[in-house]
Amino acid sequence: MRTERNLTRLDRVFARLDREPERPAHIDVPKMSRHRVVLFTATLAFYLAIVWAVVITSWLVRLDWQVMFFRPYQQWAGIHWFVDYYVVLGQRGPTAVMVAAWLGWRSWRQHTLRPLLTLGASLLLLNITVGAAKLGMGRLGPHYATVIGSNEMGLGGDIFPSGHTANAVVTWGILAYLASTPRARRWLSAASAVTSLGVGMSTVYLGTHWLSDVLLGWAAGLLILLALPWCEPFIARAETALFDLRDRWRDRLGSTAPAPVPVPVLLKPRPASVEQTTPEREPVSLAHSPRAPIHLAPGPHTARSERTPVTPAGSRRPPHPERQPRGTAAQAARPVTGG
Repeated sequence: MRTERNLTRLDRVFARLDREPERPAHIDVPKMSRHRVVLFTATLAFYLAIVWAVVITSWLVRLDWQVMFFRPYQQWAGIHWFVDYYVVLGQRGPTAVMVAAWLGWRSWRQHTLRPLLTLGASLLLLNITVGAAKLGMGRLGPHYATVIGSNEMGLGGDIFPSGHTANAVVTWGILAYLASTPRARRWLSAASAVTSLGVGMSTVYLGTHWLSDVLLGWAAGLLILLALPWCEPFIARAETALFDLRDRWRDRLGSTAPAPVPVPVLLKPRPASVEQTTPEREPVSLAHSPRAPIHLAPGPHTARSERTPVTPAGSRRPPHPERQPRGTAAQAARPVTGG
């Protein structure tokens, strides 16, 4: 009897992925084309221009202060409740969970880990680049501004660039980047652009970010999306390494699994046939034979089937003194014929 190891949930996931180990042919991986390189260079130049304009306290900083004094949350107070909910689309935790759930289903259907690994790589780049820029420039937000007209740089803040805007660009833009068809990529690109634009303007409406923070957040998120094709070789290597690690882990578990214990098979007793005779008993020595009961006569006893039948001679009736034998009286009463 063979005993099989119970499959865990991770084994079932990898077994599903093993059905088609190679990436489907209709899903293309974006390349770092010349057009993309031009867009990346232009976006990087825009990024550096925004930073320089804020550092030198140019017209962009004056525009930031004008928007802050306008106080949009007081001018259009009726939509405040909607903006409070809409800005959640730029928070890293909820958006990462929603997009990861969708890409996890995509990975399950397409039998590849590339969607989830691409999301992880983009979020890692987002945390490194945007986090480093926030800590490096140290700009304070509108609610914590100290001097009117200043750029509020280097004061220990973490507001520049806008993390909500950059996260919205990357998280929703990754869906367009991983789209299977050009048409789906165009529609998802437009939807992600509108969503990230709305998230950025929501932060300006609530007064949590300067307008220049939002512009730099858009540029930071777009730079990450444009640079993802450079990360594709590393994503492919990571996927291969994960599958190799899975195979080694499965082989090690298979080698350390205990050998199956053979279970004895109980034979079903055959019914005794009619012609089968009772087996003879082994003779028992006299020294260990039990003592004969008192009511039996001493000596060997034979079975009834081994005894010689005895036929009694004569009549079984007891003798009677007055009874005569049959035939004697009949002969005396019979008349004598002749002469």
